[in-house]
Amino acid sequence: MQVDLIDYPHGAAVATALVNTAPQVQSGGEQLGDAAALARFLADHQVSPRNLADGELPTAEDLASVHALRDALRTLITAADPCELAERAGELAVSVGIGPVLAPNGEGQWQWRVRTRPEATLADELTLLTATAALSVLRTLGPDRFRGCASPACAGVFIDTSRGGRRRYCEPDTCGNRINVAAYRARRQAVDSAGRPSPQG
Repeated sequence: MQVDLIDYPHGAAVATALVNTAPQVQSGGEQLGDAAALARFLADHQVSPRNLADGELPTAEDLASVHALRDALRTLITAADPCELAERAGELAVSVGIGPVLAPNGEGQWQWRVRTRPEATLADELTLLTATAALSVLRTLGPDRFRGCASPACAGVFIDTSRGGRRRYCEPDTCGNRINVAAYRARRQAVDSAGRPSPQG
């Protein structure tokens, strides 16, 4: 796998999605419980590891390694100190990557690029993709882009690569909608309560 350091939004989105598959985040429990679930996750997030190029399923060892990566990513995303975040992400990237090198992209523009070692596993490729994204977000957008979900009912975390940097929820379509629905119901209840006649004594 080769990763252009400027292409961090995809890696950040994969890191966010991966971290939030953990059982402590999702009400439905573990979201990556077997090899088939991991294969679906990779397909859903447009990640095509070299060792699955022939349609093979991930192995139990792949799954265990991805679970370990998931824990490591959560630790770095929730790091209170940006230097700790940078150190953890750097250690992950260096452990599996070669580079950076300067190379032209498909449009002839020169970009910094890193790649996995020849013997890289599925988890190594995910590690390089997500760790380099974390480093690029930290350098380009700053440490405040690493956040916990604003929903009080959610333990999710995320890396915000949005243009304005105002994302509040790990899954806006899920957590954000839940908050909006709860606020709407509370307003309706308050209006209904205010409109009821007081009981006669």
